[in-house]
Order: sequence, then C-alpha cells, then structure tokens
Amino acid sequence: MKTYFRLLWFARPLEKYAVPYFFYVLLHAVFNTFNFVMLIPILNTLFNADEVVQQVTTAPHFELSTVYLEKLLNYYLFRLYGANYDVMQILMVLSAIVVASVMLSNLFRYLAQRTMEGLRIHTLKRLRNAVFGNVMRLHAGFFSNERKGDIISKITSDVQVVQFCITNTLQVAFREPFLIVGYVFALLKISLELTVFTVLILPVSALVIGFIVKTLRRSAREAQDSLGEMVSLVDEAVGGIKILKGYNATRYITEKFFAKNDLYSRISKSMANRQQLASPASEFLGVSAVAIILIYGGGMVLNDKIAASDFITYLAIFSQVTRPARSLADSFSTIHQGLAAGDRVLELMDTRPEVVDEPDAVALTEFKKDIEFSHVTFSYEDRDVLHDISFTIRKGETVALVGPSGGGKSTISDLIPRFYDVQSGQIRIDGVDIRHYDVESVREHMGIVAQDTVLFNDTIENNIRLGKLDATLPEIERAARIANAHSFIMETEKGYRTNVGDRGMKLSGGQRQRLSIARAVLRNPDILILDEATSALDTESEKLVQEALSNLLKGRTSLVIAHRLSTIQHADKIVVIDRGRIVETGTHHELMALEGVYRKLIEMQQIDDAEAPAAAAGEQ
Repeated sequence: MKTYFRLLWFARPLEKYAVPYFFYVLLHAVFNTFNFVMLIPILNTLFNADEVVQQVTTAPHFELSTVYLEKLLNYYLFRLYGANYDVMQILMVLSAIVVASVMLSNLFRYLAQRTMEGLRIHTLKRLRNAVFGNVMRLHAGFFSNERKGDIISKITSDVQVVQFCITNTLQVAFREPFLIVGYVFALLKISLELTVFTVLILPVSALVIGFIVKTLRRSAREAQDSLGEMVSLVDEAVGGIKILKGYNATRYITEKFFAKNDLYSRISKSMANRQQLASPASEFLGVSAVAIILIYGGGMVLNDKIAASDFITYLAIFSQVTRPARSLADSFSTIHQGLAAGDRVLELMDTRPEVVDEPDAVALTEFKKDIEFSHVTFSYEDRDVLHDISFTIRKGETVALVGPSGGGKSTISDLIPRFYDVQSGQIRIDGVDIRHYDVESVREHMGIVAQDTVLFNDTIENNIRLGKLDATLPEIERAARIANAHSFIMETEKGYRTNVGDRGMKLSGGQRQRLSIARAVLRNPDILILDEATSALDTESEKLVQEALSNLLKGRTSLVIAHRLSTIQHADKIVVIDRGRIVETGTHHELMALEGVYRKLIEMQQIDDAEAPAAAAGEQ
C-alpha cells in the first residue's frame, strides 16, 4: 500500500474534496436505505389494511423502527383527514415520501460523483505535471539509455490508469461502506437472528474473490511494460518512416509491431478474464446466499418469528448489500492494475538527475576570461571516452576540435553546458569549476548549433524565439537576416507564422540549420558551440550556412567541431582528438608542419574532394 499512499499524495488538498464527498455519500446512503425500509409500511398497507387504518390520537414515542414510522404516518393522517382517512390516502402519502426520498438519494449521489470527478481531474493534472516536470529536469544521459516511447507511455497511459485507480478506489472506499452499514443496520432492526445467520455465510464470498485477484498485479505490470514497448516502436517507426520505406522494411517493422501488439493483447486478455470473473462470481455467491436465507427465513415466517412483510423487505435489502460488496470486489481487482502503473510512474519520478546544482552554487553573471579543461576524464557507464583532456579557450578565441569519428569531440562540447559532469578533473570558467555555478546561469551564456537540428512542430517565429523567449518580431527578423534565413522565410506561405511541421520536415536541411543559427543569433551568446553544423548539407546550402556561421562567430568565444577541415583553417587554435586523447594542438600552419594526424586528415579529405567531381563526371 506504500505505492497507493504515495500516489494519493497528488490528490492534495484531499480535504477539499473528501469532506463534501463524505457528507454527500452519507446522505445518499441514508435516503437509499430509507427507500427500502419504506417497503414495510407499503406492504403492510396493501396486505394488512385493517390493522394499518387505525386512529392514532397522540404522537408516538420515537424509536428506530418501521412500527414508529407507521404510527407517525397514521397520526399525521388522522390529524389531516380525521377518522375518515383510508388505505388509498396512506398509499398516496407513502408513494410521495418514496419519490421524495429517491429524488434526494439521487441528488446526493450526483453531487458525490461530481465532487469525485473534480478530484480525478485535479489528481491527473498534478500527477502528469509532476512526472513531466521531473523528466525535463533529468540529465541528457538519461535519455540515451531509455526508450522515448516508454517515457511517453508512462506520462500518458500509465498516469491515466493511476488516477482512475486512485479516484475509483476512494469512491468505493467512501460510498460502499456507508451503503453496507446502512443496509446492515436496517437488517439488524428487522431481525437480529436472520442477520447473524447471514453474516456467517458471507466470508465464503470474500475468500473466493480474494483468490481471483491475487495474481492480477504481476499481470498488470507486464501489460504496462508491454504497452510501453509498443509505443516506443510506434515512435521509432513514424520517426524513421523514410528509411523503412527506402529499404522496403515496412513489412518487417509491421510484423514486429503485430508481435508486440499480440503479446500485449494476450496479457490484457488474461488479466481481463480474471478481473471480470470477480463480479459474476460475487453475484453468483450473493444469489446463492439469498437462496439459503430464503430457506432459513421462510422457516422463521412459518414459525411466526418474523412477519412476512418484514421478511420480504429483508430480502430486498439483502439483495442490495451484494451490489456495494461487488463494487468493493471489483475495486480490489482493478487496484492492482493501477498500482502496477503507479510503480512505473513513481520509478520515473524517483529518477534523479546526475547533473545538479551544489547547495552553495552561484550564478555566472559575466564571462570575462576563459574556459579551461584541466585533466578531464569522462566515460559513459563502463565505456571510457575522454582521457586526461587539458586545453584552454580564451575569450574571443575560436577553437576547433578535429579528429577521427568516435574520438570524443562531441562529448567535449556536451561537457561545457553541463549536459554531463566529468568523472575526474575540472572544467573552469574564469578560474571557477563550472560545478560551482548554477547550471542554468552557465547555459544562459551559451548558444548551441548542432548537426541534428531540432525544430518543434510550431511556427518559424516561435522556433527562433526559443533563443530569447521575450523577443519581439523585429528582433527575430534581424536574427534571421544575419543567419541568411529571412529570404526563404518570406517565400513560405505565411512567412514567420508558417508551421514547420513535425521536426521541421516541411523545410530542407539547409533551411532548418539556418533557423537553428538564427535561434543562436537571437540569444546573442558569449560562448558559441558548433557541433558539425554543416556536415549533412549540400554544397549550396553549406555555403549559405557557412556565411551565416561566419556572421555568428564574429567577436565570440567559440568551440567548433568541424567535419570539413577547410572551414576551420582560420581558427585561433586547433585541437586534434584521437581515441579520447589530445594528440596535437596548434594553428593550421603549425599542425601541417608537424606532419602528424591533422595533416593526414587534411590530405585524405583533399583526395576525397578531388575524387568526387571525377566520379560525378564519370556517371554523366
């Protein structure tokens, strides 16, 4: 139950909903029970008219019994009609009382359900906000190890299951016990002996229901995990649809989805079979109990131990006891599914970011001098990536990182904005370890343009505005002009208000990259990080993007990771990374003179560039 009470925390302030709900269900239970109790005077009026129609000249003494209700009714009828009142008048009054009682019972049931619906929506909102908020706080490395679709499944479907579990359980826990208590109280007042006999045979039903729901929680966890895998596959398939179609792999991915869907369906069917068995089983056991009570109570009627009208009312009320009992059984069978989903949601919420601010962290208000890597070592889990990296980027310098793929260049660029923290060594900004700064204040001074441009399914204007959320449209247009993006933006259907589509798919690669540069221009950062910003572009787009980058680099401190080495030959410093180590450092001319790794890379790229036109000519 620890999981349940943790989830219940999100219903706060619970008293805002629980207190009115308590009174609504209490009044609903009172009037609902009263409706059935009124069967006794109605039956007596129909079948014992002579005894019912009698003069009551004084108000009867109060007692909790149907006899008191009859006497009180006759007293007021006698006061109203005198000695001439008859059976029809009694039936009319009794019918009016029952109608009024049913109306009040259903009114309070409606108010109770309305209150619980408010609690359900309130809980869902708080829980989903908390889960998504925690996901956004997690470090970048977390998302490298988790399936995106599984995270989406936890935030959407799992949270939905959890909140229904909480509210439905609360609803049953508050309402059904009141109804059961009201019904049992009425049964005790009608016949203590018959009620004691009834209570002795009910535990059998509870044992059967408990056996049915015992294994539901494990199946529910398997079902939620399977659904998460299926959502992950859908996300990957939709995101990579061009690759799948290009390689004629749609049948493969479809069959894979069918297999996962089949597994989820089988688990869900097995779980539903056991879950749905609870209600029919409890109903069968309830009817069996009624049959046994009918035999036992019938003997009591024949022996004049209980009136026939009382026994009929007793059976009617007992038949209603099984309904809230079935609701309790159903809630216990469904709560396991909610708790299984709750375990997955809480598991995500309990995940803590590895990159956090120190308790005494200070804000980086101004970048003044340099960024220094001092004996930095870093690894992803058990895979070493960087070894004893040391170099300095002075303010206003452009430092380029080059080297073979997989050497650790992108990892170095990720460490500066603290997407990850180093295992050993230090990265200092103006002589202070960046871990002593507030992480958001560090990122405020940075602009990042990566190879994989990230655009959101929104307008061009809003995608650029991410660089500065309070920017005006003229500021956005100025940034777009600097990034060589204004002309193509104005050619789109709605200009800056054109939607770019999912992940910017309505735009070309060069256009997406120029919007990313415009975003960085708008931020006007002190420190600029360019991670192979032109590597995936065609020659024409690369030229436009390179011009935009040149405009962006002016007067800024920059770390550039370059695929085409010709673009970084004018860098103030070039650092050559190979297998996680710095093997060479210097300017372009100094490194060429060394005749080492850098010169080899330059020569290989020159050969590739020379072969490309020849190959193109041969194809023609």
